[in-house]
Formats: sequence, C-alpha cells, structure tokens
Amino acid sequence: MKLFSCLMALLFFLLEALPGLGLPKDTLRCVGYHGFCFHSKSCPEPFAAFGTCSRRQKTCCIDTTSNFHTCQDEGGHCVPPEIKCLQQQVGLCPHTEWKCCTEL
Repeated sequence: MKLFSCLMALLFFLLEALPGLGLPKDTLRCVGYHGFCFHSKSCPEPFAAFGTCSRRQKTCCIDTTSNFHTCQDEGGHCVPPEIKCLQQQVGLCPHTEWKCCTEL
C-alpha cells in the first residue's frame, strides 16, 4: 500500500511539474494559437471567439489585433487537409490540421 501511495504522489508531481501534460485537449489547442480562456460565452474586445477551453466549459478567445487572425476574418475558408487549395491564405482554423484557402 505504501508503494501505491508513493507512485500516486509521483504521478501527481509529474502532472503538476510538466506544463501542458494535465491540460484538456481543447485548452492546449487554444494556448497553441496564443489564445486565452475566458469564463464568459462572449469574448471582450479586441478578442474573438475561437472554440472552447477546459472541456467546453470556457471560451477560447484570440486577440484580433495580433498576427493570429482567423481564416474567415482574412476572407478564406477552412478546409480539411485532403482538399487541395489553389491559393492558400494565412489564418487560423478551428481544427489544427485544417488549412485556410482563398480558392479551392
């Protein structure tokens, strides 16, 4: 029993010590896009909603004044990776593997 409690303490320490290891997937995606997690459903200015955080309990908001604009703000369309773009556009898509295209 003592070995089990030592292993649990070690696991808890690792979850706290290693950044991002214990965070939900949607929170990691938000932080990866330089977003912030807000408790409210709407984002304050100059932020725009970009998904969820904390297992859909918070809103992921990105700064619209930074270089991290959403694809739709830039006039593009988010498409899955198997679709080929004639012209690719800079912009964030809600799914990390998707790309932003101006023309398909």
